[in-house]
Amino acid sequence: MSKDKIWLSTPHMGGSELKYIQEAFDTNWIAPVGSNLTFLEQDLENYLGSGHVAVLNSGTAAIHLGLILLGVQTGDLVLCQSMTFSASANPIIYLGATPVFIDSEPETWNLCPIALEEAIVDSLAKGKRPKAIIAVHLYGIPYQIDEVRTLANKYEIPILEDSAEALGSSYKGQMCGTFGDIGVLSFNGSKIITTSGGGAVVVKSKVIKEKTIFLATQARDKAPHYQHSEIGYNYRMSNICAGIGRGQMEVLNDHIVLKRAIHEFYVDLFKNIEGISVFIVPNDNFFANYWLTTILIHPLETSGIDREMVRLALAEENIESRPLWKPLHLQPIFSQYLYFGTTVAETLFDNGLCLPSGPQLSLEDQSRIRAVIFKLFKK
Repeated sequence: MSKDKIWLSTPHMGGSELKYIQEAFDTNWIAPVGSNLTFLEQDLENYLGSGHVAVLNSGTAAIHLGLILLGVQTGDLVLCQSMTFSASANPIIYLGATPVFIDSEPETWNLCPIALEEAIVDSLAKGKRPKAIIAVHLYGIPYQIDEVRTLANKYEIPILEDSAEALGSSYKGQMCGTFGDIGVLSFNGSKIITTSGGGAVVVKSKVIKEKTIFLATQARDKAPHYQHSEIGYNYRMSNICAGIGRGQMEVLNDHIVLKRAIHEFYVDLFKNIEGISVFIVPNDNFFANYWLTTILIHPLETSGIDREMVRLALAEENIESRPLWKPLHLQPIFSQYLYFGTTVAETLFDNGLCLPSGPQLSLEDQSRIRAVIFKLFKK
């Protein structure tokens, strides 16, 4: 009999989502407007502790509108972390702007401040000031926030903080999503909470929040007829999806506890296996939700066992794992754009693996994973 599949990360309902969905049906607000939207935004604002939140239908939409709010236009340069999902950079292309990709640093796997400054200096020498910096909290671990902010301030370039994977993570006690000039969240089905699909923009003022919602609802001017003076988008979250989000917010902290417990399981699993390192925060200033637990496999220390051998051994037992994000400067669609840095991101991709990290990963699931690893490494 085939074994049930252990997925990388699946949605995990808290139980009260249906109550809020039913509320939307009972009040007939089956639209991108309604009380669930208002309350979800309030819940997120309270959780983050600062900023104003506008919820949208995807994290990609949030990045797109975030860049628009920062004034990015055709021909502008946008500096973007290379090791991330393509959704971090696709909106740059939507706007006719040009991405410039930046390597990672080995401590947080995020935006390398040294390579970032090299890219800025190069752009300025060519007579062009970058319009924005896209910095990502990869796998829920905050980037080097102080160093990146220092450079952003020095060269007067705003930061779009891609916190899609980092809701619940923090740096020096401040929540991720609130460090950038614009913050972005994602509620995709695999994220730490979900609205089935969805995202949010985190901004500094109520005025900018209202501007975001205006753009996300087709930029309709105040008039008795349909009048439009700006290009708008159909990006607002539905009231039904927001109901799911309200239920998910009630269990967000529980999900973080479970994610961190799963991370500890892997730390313990690999502690005596030479050549495997579990990705952890660099110091106590960083608090990670550990959205996905990731490892690096060093073949020279594992008697030749590499990332693909681990992945295939898990797959043979119907256990999903996945290589790290392939750096964007190595993607065919982005290969013609400038890249600054060395080979940190490329090496991470070659040797890194994401492991099953869903909040519902059971003790039985953990035993199956342990058995595969111990067999492969002959423990």
